[in-house]
Amino acid sequence: MKTPGPVMTDYTNEFDALIFDCDGTLTDSMPLHYIAWKETLDGYGIEFTEARFYTMGGMPSEKIIDVLSREQSVDVDADRAAEKKEATFVTLMDRLEMKADVVQIARRHLGKLPMAVASGGIRPIIDRQLRQIGVTDLFSVVVTAEDTALHKPEPDVFLKAAEKLGVDPTRCLVFEDSHLGFTAAEKAGMAWVDVRNTTESLR
Repeated sequence: MKTPGPVMTDYTNEFDALIFDCDGTLTDSMPLHYIAWKETLDGYGIEFTEARFYTMGGMPSEKIIDVLSREQSVDVDADRAAEKKEATFVTLMDRLEMKADVVQIARRHLGKLPMAVASGGIRPIIDRQLRQIGVTDLFSVVVTAEDTALHKPEPDVFLKAAEKLGVDPTRCLVFEDSHLGFTAAEKAGMAWVDVRNTTESLR
């Protein structure tokens, strides 16, 4: 069903917890991530188009590199390349801005519903992004790539967040910006909001 735009919505009567992705959801980080990806992968001779980049949103960096290198028959140390990419992203961090409408939803629900961040990114990068936009006080739980064996589109990151919040997964609402994230939320039995739309689509 359709719900009102982000700044008009109160979820306290419908859900027991809210779970937010970070990149592209709480932070407008995706353009900066793509700059870091291009700079890193161009050095290995690996092509990574912007369109392909957005289809892989929510996937850990090492997995992205593994997929692309195998497809293009390039021998790459995925862990080392991922470290280079994240280091490049850090140099761009001072340009990072929040997604104001989504952050406003979290601020409105502070003290009313428990809230978590559930991301496919690594903890140092996610923690730094949350500090950069000044929202660390909003979330009692932060789950990152290191906390689960499987990642989006598998539901593990959302299920782990619900477990740490002490809430039934089916009573959680997820805010996401990627198809991998939508699939993961559905597999977790959670409703989700596509934050890319001006008008939210509640599934």
